Amino acid sequence: MPAAPRENPLVIGHRGAPGYRPEHSRSSYELAFALGADSVEPDVVATKDGELVLRHENEISGTTDVAERPEFAHLRTTKRVDDAELTGWFTEDFTWEELGTLTVRERIPGVRPSSASFDGRQGILRLRDLVEIVDEASDSQSRELGMTVELKHATYFDGVGLPLDELVDAELRRLGWGARPELIVESFEKTVLSRLAGRGLSAEYVYLVERSGAAADLVARDGATARSYADELTDAGLDALAGLVDGVSADKALVLALDDDGIANGTTDLVSRLHARGLRAYSWTLRPENRFLAANFRRGTADAFGDWQSEFELVLRTGIDGVFLDHPDLGVAARDALAGRRP
Repeated sequence: MPAAPRENPLVIGHRGAPGYRPEHSRSSYELAFALGADSVEPDVVATKDGELVLRHENEISGTTDVAERPEFAHLRTTKRVDDAELTGWFTEDFTWEELGTLTVRERIPGVRPSSASFDGRQGILRLRDLVEIVDEASDSQSRELGMTVELKHATYFDGVGLPLDELVDAELRRLGWGARPELIVESFEKTVLSRLAGRGLSAEYVYLVERSGAAADLVARDGATARSYADELTDAGLDALAGLVDGVSADKALVLALDDDGIANGTTDLVSRLHARGLRAYSWTLRPENRFLAANFRRGTADAFGDWQSEFELVLRTGIDGVFLDHPDLGVAARDALAGRRP
């Protein structure tokens, strides 16, 4: 049955609250809920022994201290992941016992030095650890908080014998999240979403789309003839998606109407076209620093906060069902301002 648009858009902590703490760290997730997030978004990848861990990518040199750990130097290697050649350290080459000894760090320390001051203080989290954080926050706030679980590089992990649909289904059921209305599952690949839904996991299934390129599962199957994300966002493409997923989460640049100079001259009709087909609409990622804002909302230096309120409210006015933010408190403030509530 088609999902009704949400009356109040979800504020989703993108990897927790990485504007303030290193992404996917315990303090990042705990702070996200303390700042008012309704849901948090973990990126899920797998270890050699099938443990589900929270990292933006399976290559972890930029977000952990692995490069400084001589005992793991022999694991540095080059691989091709989703048609990109990467050199570094990969989660699937570690057992959880090994990976659990690493500490996490800020991914963009030059932009967020305050967050980087927390480097080295916390370890990598597993999906099971996040479930405990969500459940504890729900109890303390007396409201049902959610997870928006992103499955990363599913086709790649299939190829190394670590099928994410099987691992995620088993883990969420074991943790009591097999039928929770607050659960959203998302991926840039429809194949893994279909497989997981076919296993009977009750969730809202959301397809992630970018401005350019094509989905990794389609490229693996069809090569150069793979249907692009742009094709999937045509009216005919959305008609097809309506029978496969519950919603679409789009790059912010697909929601804002940007000209050649990067100026936002309003918004596109993407949200309304999704709603017309019974699909929910989400957008990523709203960030306040000038380097991430549309050109007309920039004020001052690249790493200073610009007029984020205007850009955030422009997106929210589309009637969107949820937004992903690195600073959840700013999303709550923008949403409350539009609704006429006092911050």
